[in-house]
Amino acid sequence: MSRRLAEVVIYALIAGCSAKADPPASLHDADPAAPRVDAAESATMEPVEVPTPGAHRSQCPQDMVWVEGDYCPEPKQVCLEHHPEYVRNHRKSERCLEYEQPVQCESKNRTAMSYCVDRFEWPNQAGEKPRVLTQWGEAQQLCESVGKRLCTETEWVFACEGEESLPYTYGYRRDPTACVIDRLYVARQVGLSRWEHCQTSEKCSAEFARLDQREPAGRFAQCVSPFGVHDMNGNANEWVSLPGEQYPERSGLKGGWWGPVRDRCRPTVRFHHEDDWGYEVGFRCCQSAEL
Repeated sequence: MSRRLAEVVIYALIAGCSAKADPPASLHDADPAAPRVDAAESATMEPVEVPTPGAHRSQCPQDMVWVEGDYCPEPKQVCLEHHPEYVRNHRKSERCLEYEQPVQCESKNRTAMSYCVDRFEWPNQAGEKPRVLTQWGEAQQLCESVGKRLCTETEWVFACEGEESLPYTYGYRRDPTACVIDRLYVARQVGLSRWEHCQTSEKCSAEFARLDQREPAGRFAQCVSPFGVHDMNGNANEWVSLPGEQYPERSGLKGGWWGPVRDRCRPTVRFHHEDDWGYEVGFRCCQSAEL
């Protein structure tokens, strides 16, 4: 059995708080069942105030956030209540409504970390929707074009959950009004090409517009990590690098997207190859901090 197939089987069999992989949006032809869940409108949907110069650390560029602290490799995140959809049918994506507080770190040692991460999803501009329909390699090239790189899996997780190992950037209880999550799933009817081509194709752009539920970066004021990084839960899935892996398995997806999926900090979807793309797949960049 191949490593990728083995991972898929494991995701399908294990139950519990980290059991199921987020259902794919457009990376595969198979579509998940459509839970009838709509995200409520909230007063938290406000334009974000971008920090003024001096509100960031000198170790990082103005459009990035400095992440520094001690990372827990093995937190014990205990789910107290699952979403009713998952309770009735474990084939649905596992969504935990509330976690035990506080999260206990089961690692013997924490890892000291210090680096820079984009404040928003690419193109990293407040008020702009994240770019999607992007392959892992394209994301890496775009980051490199501005002197950055894709975040590693560990860098992404720590920027999302902080030293407390929070399940969600905003805390322990799932809140569909805090981030762009739990929106009605819409089945894809037409295959989609990658970003640039789709924007110029009438057929592709029309189908993308029908499916698209992204929100402008920073619109949800509560969807901010302990370090000040925006939209890490939901909105768009984000490519990360998996150190030590070889082509085509160097890619992972983090954070979930706008649909009814896990949308947490810790889980990583590992069975999508670097050449995949989807209408919900975006990215953000990292950079080593200047000392």
